[in-house]
Amino acid sequence: MSSSSKRRKRTSGSRSILLRCLAGLIALALLCVSGVFWWTQQPLIPADGKPVEFAIRAGSGVNASAQQIADAGAPVNPMLFALLVRVNGNGGKLKAGQYELKPGATPMRLMQQLVRGEFAQESLTIIEGWTFRQMRQVVAAHPALKHDAEQLSDKALLEKLGVDYRHPEGLFFPDTYLFAKGASELQIYRQAHAALIKRLNEQWQKRDASLPYKTPYEALIMASIVEKETGQKSERNMIAGVFVNRLKKGMLLQTDPTVIYGMGESYQGNIRKRDLQTDTPYNTYTRAGLPPTPIALPGAQSLAAAFSPAATDALYFVARGDGTSQFSGNLDDHNRAVNQYQRKMKSTTP
Repeated sequence: MSSSSKRRKRTSGSRSILLRCLAGLIALALLCVSGVFWWTQQPLIPADGKPVEFAIRAGSGVNASAQQIADAGAPVNPMLFALLVRVNGNGGKLKAGQYELKPGATPMRLMQQLVRGEFAQESLTIIEGWTFRQMRQVVAAHPALKHDAEQLSDKALLEKLGVDYRHPEGLFFPDTYLFAKGASELQIYRQAHAALIKRLNEQWQKRDASLPYKTPYEALIMASIVEKETGQKSERNMIAGVFVNRLKKGMLLQTDPTVIYGMGESYQGNIRKRDLQTDTPYNTYTRAGLPPTPIALPGAQSLAAAFSPAATDALYFVARGDGTSQFSGNLDDHNRAVNQYQRKMKSTTP
């Protein structure tokens, strides 16, 4: 065999070995890629497992973020997760904050969560008809909030929020608010106030010009009275109609909830005749017109009723004892209704 033939044979053999090695490397790479892809789609926590809370500190890079997740107890391989983030071009897109890794979430889903800033959500519900004092107690007691407003007086809190009103009652919309863990109390107050003002201004812009309100704030006061006076939601517009009629005629509103609000902490669950006769800024038995401020946090339906009172001739109403009211257009009919339903309630009282 000639030397040239031998060289060709050796070269051919070398190429064959090289091709086999290259094929092996490609196969290994494909296997690795497949394995990584498979890993990115697997739940990190089983469906019946417990969620894991973790925090990404501000200024953390990809490696540090991945390590913080693992250190919090999440079953995440920091090296693989950092690789996943970088391969997908999200190296500079992870957002700092409080998170929760939920059962069933995959590494891919976790990455998306961090890129989108889908922080761990908490909720706080403010109930319509609560006073602002009750709202403050619930906000201050929520364990997931940063309590940076707890020590502020009502006046200081309003100043901090940039609210122009002097009294906080009624200025915050009752609703369920979502927030990230560790959020400021001020965030909740800002959201609730903005929601209230938005709804109030929208209603004011389309109001009936014949309504006896000089300002949106007066309508808010009326809404708070309707909120506290209404036993049945379906009667809100009728209750509003009665009070609007009385305002237009210059009659005293004579509504117990305003008296109770004016009594403050001295109210012990019962309102007596002398309470109705004791003058306070909120006693609508002794003072004409609306009280100086709202008496509660009115909900959406009460706000709507204040701006859309029922077209009625009724000037009086009395509780029937079943949550509904009997409406009357004159005092004689009202007195008969009072006697009828008061006797009925006394006869059913054990």
